[in-house]
Amino acid sequence: MALSDVKIRNAKPKAKPYKLADAAGLFLAVSPAGGKWWRLKYRHGGKEKLLSLGTYPEVPLARAREKRDEARRMIADGKDPSQERQEAKRQAKIAAANSLETVAREWHSKQAPGWSPKYADMILRWFEKDVFPAIGARPVADLSVTDVLDCLRTVERRGALEIVRELRQKIEAVCAYAIRNDLAKKNPATELTGVFTARVRQSRAAMPAAELPEFLNRLESYDGSAITRCAMKLCILTMTRTIETIGACWREFDLGRAAWEIPGERMKMKRSHLVPLSPQALEVLDELRPISGQGTLVFPGEITRDKPISNNTMLYALYRLGYHKRATMHGFRAVASTILNETGHFRADVIEKQLAHEEQNKVRRAYNRAEYWEERVRMIQWWADHLDALRTGSKVVLLPAARA
Repeated sequence: MALSDVKIRNAKPKAKPYKLADAAGLFLAVSPAGGKWWRLKYRHGGKEKLLSLGTYPEVPLARAREKRDEARRMIADGKDPSQERQEAKRQAKIAAANSLETVAREWHSKQAPGWSPKYADMILRWFEKDVFPAIGARPVADLSVTDVLDCLRTVERRGALEIVRELRQKIEAVCAYAIRNDLAKKNPATELTGVFTARVRQSRAAMPAAELPEFLNRLESYDGSAITRCAMKLCILTMTRTIETIGACWREFDLGRAAWEIPGERMKMKRSHLVPLSPQALEVLDELRPISGQGTLVFPGEITRDKPISNNTMLYALYRLGYHKRATMHGFRAVASTILNETGHFRADVIEKQLAHEEQNKVRRAYNRAEYWEERVRMIQWWADHLDALRTGSKVVLLPAARA
């Protein structure tokens, strides 16, 4: 006789386990402790087997019968429900081990040694905030274009356009890593190139060339920190970036050669950069030596001497000099590039090399390093002399290049 909900609810525990039969092999096992388990008795390959279908009341009678019918359809197709369940568990375990989050963390651990700690932490933070909660549990092999699109659209809607751009590239890299390790066959992030709103890049304020004479005189008489004033002067004289300048260590300077080698970890392209030093730049270092020459850093902070001045120190000094929103230190690189190009005396490749706008081609990059040094020495000297001339109102005469 088939079971009913009333009969199941009224089934009381006994001293020994007992069964309440339903139909087609389905029965309810009642334990002495009062537990009630659904079981299906079936035969496969000539052997009698049992399949667990859950517990009552979590699995009610109607659902237990549905599970029985699903299992019997498998049996009719020649499949063993127990083996199918074990295979499903195995596949779920594999999928969890190869989820986007698992693969992304593995990829990140391999990439991080080549990045700065700050950048590596930032990328992982973005994944943990925006990617893993949305699609991190998805097997990387099953990740679809829609999955990635919906995830990144959420970030885009809050206006974080630069994060969207970076995350799309990084998800693409994670999927490429999965493909190389035979964990996936397709890369859905590749299909999303150009789909998202591009961030409008705003140029950093660059001072008009006509204002340089007044600025240079103001800088010369700057009454703030001598370290800040010297950092600004060296940055302008060498056409280096702020981060490259403020982190300078005394050991990086070869005063005999009049050269400054900035290590790769402080460079945008992560490659060391050799900078020629004009006599004017060497004078800046001479002024600094009594102030910071006994330590490691050329531009130490006022409070913590083992850390350099901050990124904003020179920017705030520009504010004090009256150039709030009118100029940035990075803008002086653009000013120098414009003036040097307009002279017609210096090749564009030489100017770009001085700005550390590196060639991606390794052969050409090696050639540049070998060929442009003397030209850059001459150019950086002209630039320093030109700045002096602007400040004093004199004129610079460009001498012809020395011939070998």
